[in-house]
Amino acid sequence: MEINIQSAKIELIQWLTTLEDSSLIQKIMDLRKNETKDWWNEISESEKKSIELGLMDAKKGKLNPNSEAEKIYGRWL
Repeated sequence: MEINIQSAKIELIQWLTTLEDSSLIQKIMDLRKNETKDWWNEISESEKKSIELGLMDAKKGKLNPNSEAEKIYGRWL
């Protein structure tokens, strides 16, 4: 049976506001910390390489103003 995500969130929020057990709250915080995904680990190797090349260019001062990017890519923005 599929749960209604919004109803589940509200139910969890209501439940959390009643908790007094600090060890349980800590477990929930640990779960949250461990479940947070790093977007870097979710992207492809080619995307990572592109980002790294862009960062290297930025460090070398090879930057173009936003107005130049708008001229080139404006129709997609």
